[in-house]
Amino acid sequence: MIRLTVEGASVAAALVVHPGPTVGFRIESSGSSLAYVPDHEPALTGIAGRSRDWISGGSIAEGVDLLLHDAQYSEEEYEDRIGWGHSSVADAVAFKRAVDARRLVLFHHEPLHTDDWLARLEDRAQSLVGSNEDQPTLAREGMVLELP
Repeated sequence: MIRLTVEGASVAAALVVHPGPTVGFRIESSGSSLAYVPDHEPALTGIAGRSRDWISGGSIAEGVDLLLHDAQYSEEEYEDRIGWGHSSVADAVAFKRAVDARRLVLFHHEPLHTDDWLARLEDRAQSLVGSNEDQPTLAREGMVLELP
């Protein structure tokens, strides 16, 4: 993992599972943290039953306030795309839980998906979390995200 400080913010980067070289990022500033993990397929190396240090991207996303994570496919679509370097919505939710992230924003959408399809993916993600958890949110153009 590479760490540096930029204008008072701590920035870390580490390789994550993807067919091509890809990194996830963690930014911490003023007591808040976020992880940006694009092009990520943690299901390839496993999520369930693993400690965070054995999950791809786990060290970058551990305990963040806000996790922006690849959620390109439904579970059904993912079955035909294993190894492509992207996650299903269910795997993004599983990753969020495994790393104990507070909020999850789903992004890196399949370009062929319609807005209605994306809304169904958001609904699916929300159905996978309990009532005591923050609801996953679908990233949208122009969205502004606030950190605690």
